[in-house]
Amino acid sequence: MRLLTKTTLYFLAVIIPLLSLAAFFLFNKFSKEINNRSDQELVSDETEWIRYLETTLENGTSFSLKTPEIVIVPTGAALTGYPRIENTYGQDAKGNETIPYRQLSQVVSINDAPYQITIRQSQTQKAALVKDITNIVLLVFVLLFAATVIFNWVISKNIWAPFRRSLNKIRAAELQKMEALHFEKTGTREFNELNESLNFMTSKIYRDYVNMKEFTENAAHEMQTPIAVAQSKMELLLQDSNLTEEQIQSVLQASDVLNRLGKLSQSLLLLAKIENNQYTTIETVNLTDVTKKYLQLFNEFITEKQLNIQTTFDENFEVKLHPFLADSLITNLLGNAVKYNYQGGTISIATSANSYTISNTSLQKPISKEKLFSRMQSSKEQDEASNGLGLAIVKKIVDANNMRISYVSDIGSHSFSIEAKIIQVLKS
Repeated sequence: MRLLTKTTLYFLAVIIPLLSLAAFFLFNKFSKEINNRSDQELVSDETEWIRYLETTLENGTSFSLKTPEIVIVPTGAALTGYPRIENTYGQDAKGNETIPYRQLSQVVSINDAPYQITIRQSQTQKAALVKDITNIVLLVFVLLFAATVIFNWVISKNIWAPFRRSLNKIRAAELQKMEALHFEKTGTREFNELNESLNFMTSKIYRDYVNMKEFTENAAHEMQTPIAVAQSKMELLLQDSNLTEEQIQSVLQASDVLNRLGKLSQSLLLLAKIENNQYTTIETVNLTDVTKKYLQLFNEFITEKQLNIQTTFDENFEVKLHPFLADSLITNLLGNAVKYNYQGGTISIATSANSYTISNTSLQKPISKEKLFSRMQSSKEQDEASNGLGLAIVKKIVDANNMRISYVSDIGSHSFSIEAKIIQVLKS
């Protein structure tokens, strides 16, 4: 749940009960006020009737009046000191509708004779008035509630805008471009503290990255000469006729290790050069033609494993890419498809104007997303000659040249797809 949503819900959890209590209080207050006025009118009417009867009736004369609203009749009941006022209901003149009344009842003495006085006042208009006012109050509360929620949401959104900008910068951050990443100052102290921490963190990450990259590049470069010297010495040593078979095998094993170390050094150098943008994209390369070329170069290995090659070159897949990187991209993908295939397996390659897909059968388990393009992730089940950098190089080439790569695995098969991003398609 988003923080803005959560704060809005907390706000609603507080404001709804408060508005409900306020509405209940106003309704009761208004209803009591109307009842008080009705009661005063009833008492005033009773007083006027008593005065009228006291001045009109002569001693020994009785008076009786019965209407739907007023009943004054002689009674034998005891006198009551105070009028009794209550809510009651009665029928209209036609008897079709129940009408609410406010009723006053009292036994009073008029010229020493007890009379039962009952006065009713219809509450129909009051009920209608209360209903109208209640609807108005509810409408006002609903509008007030909606305005408060919208106002709170707008204010909160504006307040959290610096945080959203910082978050978007973090999401879009690239390690190679982190030097230019900067989080600006805001008008909120807490966000300033956050941005200062982010600026410090990104600067440190970039420095560590540059140091690591320089170390990797320098180490790989410095290893080239010693490895070449050691390999030449091994070749000279193999020409010695006095070596025993066991010694020859030991020298061959050492030579294989040196070859693998040389390939590792070259791969690390290649990664460093790609990250440093040392391969300038100056021309459009047809990856379909590059694939055809390397299918011929890999023909010996394909024949040795008796692999079935299926190609569907509907259209040429052309991208802006340095020719050396194009060769490295295809050799790594095609090399993996051959290397990790089984005897008599299949390799399928399909190209279109915007995509390149290579699939191969394999007994290898699917590669997890966490390890898919990570460096030095060569499986123990895979060829020991692998340095674990092939897919890392492929990923780096794709990312650096406006393309994207995806991986799909099924039972007994692996598939890699490369697509040109929209920007590149529009340029071409």
